[in-house]
Amino acid sequence: MVMTLTGDPTQAERPVREYLAALEETNDPKASTRTLSLNDPAATWTAAPGGPAFFAYSTNYLIDLEAGIILDVEASAVNKAAEVEATRTMIDRVEETFGLKPERLVGDTNYGSAAMLGWLVDEKDIAPHVPVFDKSERTDGTFGRSDFTYDAENNRYICPAGKSLKPAWRSKQKNPYRYRASQLDCQACPLKAQCCPNMANRQIDRSPHESARDVARAITKTDAYKQSRKERKKVEMLFAHLKRILKMDKLRLRGFSNAKDEFLLAATAQNLRRMAKRLAINEPVTQLIPA
Repeated sequence: MVMTLTGDPTQAERPVREYLAALEETNDPKASTRTLSLNDPAATWTAAPGGPAFFAYSTNYLIDLEAGIILDVEASAVNKAAEVEATRTMIDRVEETFGLKPERLVGDTNYGSAAMLGWLVDEKDIAPHVPVFDKSERTDGTFGRSDFTYDAENNRYICPAGKSLKPAWRSKQKNPYRYRASQLDCQACPLKAQCCPNMANRQIDRSPHESARDVARAITKTDAYKQSRKERKKVEMLFAHLKRILKMDKLRLRGFSNAKDEFLLAATAQNLRRMAKRLAINEPVTQLIPA
C-alpha cells in the first residue's frame, strides 16, 4: 500500500517516528507482550487499586491555587519518577517563560522524595508543602531513625543510650552518609534488643538531602500546611472535571505528542471556563415595561 503524506512532512511523520522509536525502546525479547501496546507502545500499562489494568498516559498540571488557573501542562508516563520530572520541567518552563516562580509547592507523597525535596529547597528556594516519603521508621517495635538525634556540628547520630554513630572510615569514600555505631558499644548495650537484635551493631543511612527533608517535616507541623491541604482540593476538582465533564477518560489520538496536545487543549478549555466565571461582570438587568 502506498501512502502519500501531505502538508508539513515533519508534522505528518511525527506520530510514525514516535511509534517506531517507542517500539524500539521497548524491544526486549524477554518482555511480556501483555504490558506492551502494539497500537501505542509509548503508553504505560497501569491500574488503579482494585480496578482493571489498561494503557494510559498521565497529565500533570501546575496550578495557581489562589486563582485556580492552570499555568502549565506536561504529559508523562504513569509512574512517580516521570511525574516528578514533569513537575520540574513545568516549574522551570513557567519561570523562564513568564518570570513566575511558586513560593510553595503543594502535592502528595509522590513529590516527597529526597531528591525532589533537595531540588525544591536547595536549588529553587520553594517551600515544599508535601508529606515526606520516608521508609526509615520500623514496624517491628525496634527503634526507628526518629529515635536517634543528629548532631550536625560533629556529624554524628546519638542513639537512645547516648552512644555515637559516625561514618565508618573504611566505607567513608564509598558512602559518606552511612553512620555506624561501635560494635563494642552495641554488644554491651542494655537496649540492643530494642535497637539491633539481629545485627552486631546499629547503622543508619542518612540522605544527602536530609536537611531539605527536615524543612519539609517542619512545614507539615504548621497551620500553613493544613491550609495547603485544604486548597489542594482545587487540584482534585480540576482532574475530576477533566474526566467527568470533558470526558477525558479516553484519548482520541495515539502517541506521546498527541497525548500532550490533547491534554493542552483540555487544560485550555478548563482555563477559559474558569476565567469566564472570574471575569464576568454582573451588571443589573434593566426591566423593560411594554408601553
